[in-house]
Parts: sequence; structure tokens; C-alpha cells
Amino acid sequence: MAKLENPVLMGTVGAAQGLRGEVRVKSYTIDPTSIGDYGHLHTEDGRSFEVLEVREAKNVVVVRFRGVNDRNAAEALNGIELYIERDNLPDEELDEDEFFYADLEGLEAVDTTGRSHGTVTGIFDFGAGDLLELKGPGKRPVLIPFSEAAVLEIDLEGGRLLIDATAAGLVDDEKDGPGSRRRRPPQGEGE
Repeated sequence: MAKLENPVLMGTVGAAQGLRGEVRVKSYTIDPTSIGDYGHLHTEDGRSFEVLEVREAKNVVVVRFRGVNDRNAAEALNGIELYIERDNLPDEELDEDEFFYADLEGLEAVDTTGRSHGTVTGIFDFGAGDLLELKGPGKRPVLIPFSEAAVLEIDLEGGRLLIDATAAGLVDDEKDGPGSRRRRPPQGEGE
């Protein structure tokens, strides 16, 4: 299998489930059980997996792949990421405010003053809402909320996100009031 040219992450394999070779998979599709609807799933090292069965479990899906027939084979898959080629996604037209998360990676995050805060290098969901990882040259990666307050505009054709740096937590609020990070001078000095 040749390397995918435009891979889209569809899921991550977790622990083995039972003795028949099934695995628990964290699916990144809107309908978790549709992970097998896009054809074979591929790994970064070139392996290909055909989905035979998918069923829902608590917060994952349980998947059986062709050729994975016992618990040992299933355990060997723990931690691998499963991709499809972008061309395998449906050709249906997306609404103006719809996009694939994979389309956000590589976009430059620019605030309302024109200052760049890096490019999107990842999208994460740790349970409290989606986060965008931004990485600038020579800077450590930072996470910002992927919310309407923090991300004002998404320009896929222009290759950029317009962000509110304050709402994203990248700069301090200039107000000097309750909750402000600015420190007030001590009272009584120099009077």
C-alpha cells in the first residue's frame, strides 16, 4: 500500500474486546458506527484493514477487522491510528459553516490586529469541548478553545483563521477590574 496523499484520521484503536479479535475504537466520525462506511482503513506504516462488523459500546465502537481473529492479534493493534484517503469522503456539498477538521490543520491563526499566533497543528477533544493546537516558529504549542468567541472566521481558501486573541486566552484583558491579571500597586505607598 502506498502512503496516503491526503489522509484523514477516522479513529484510534484501543484495547482488545473479548477473545474473537475485536478491538475498541475511538471513532472521529459524527456517527461513530459509520467508521467502516468509507472503505478500507489505513495506518501510517501502510497496513490496510477491512471492517467486517461495527457495534456501539459506551463511548467507543467495537470493531472486527478481516484477518484479526484472536485476542493476541487485537492487542497488537492497540494505539494505532486509522486513516482514509480524503477522496473517499462523500462528495456532498458542505454548508458554508461546515468543514472537515482535517481542513483546519495548516491554517494560520491571525488575530484582529493581523498578528500571527502560529498554524493549526491539531484538533483535540478532551471532553469539555474542542481545542485547536497552534504552533508558531520557535514557540511552544498552545491550545485555544474552538468556539465562536475565540474563532471568529474560518477562511479555508485563504488558509487562515481569524481569532480573538483575548477570548482564545492568548493575551491578557486590558481591563483593570475583578478577575484581571494585572496587579494593582500597594495602597499607602508614597502618599
